[in-house]
Amino acid sequence: MSTVSGVVLVVAIVAAGLIAGLFYSYAVSVMPGLARADDHTFVTAMREINIAIVNGWFLLTFLGAPLLAAAAVVADLVAGGRGALPWLIAGFALLLAMIVITAVKNIPMNNALDRGTAALAELRARFETSWVRWNLLRAFVSTAGFACLLGGWLARGTG
Repeated sequence: MSTVSGVVLVVAIVAAGLIAGLFYSYAVSVMPGLARADDHTFVTAMREINIAIVNGWFLLTFLGAPLLAAAAVVADLVAGGRGALPWLIAGFALLLAMIVITAVKNIPMNNALDRGTAALAELRARFETSWVRWNLLRAFVSTAGFACLLGGWLARGTG
């Protein structure tokens, strides 16, 4: 069973790394780049990104990372490992927090931007600063979740 728990953990680490990298990329390139754009370009680009990102590859990593982290917790328990368990639980909790932040903050802002009929400058003003702030938080928690899962992998060698 140890091999199964190891494989599940490796796949969870990869998924967590991919989703953390996505939010990191928004934080360090996409949003700073769009910050330099005019209101029309900003609003149009964000609306198109919001449509494009709802795809199987995104959902596989976004939902898959915390689900796989939970599976890694269960697999570790079944395998009798204990050294990695605190790391795996922390990784799962952080990745779950990423989903909650996205569902409670970023998605409602995306939906409001998509449905908004106010002037573009007003739509942008209501959206940009807050969305960037919440994205930074989910980039941080998803990266921390990735690091905890990696810590779990490393702890397996000593547990």
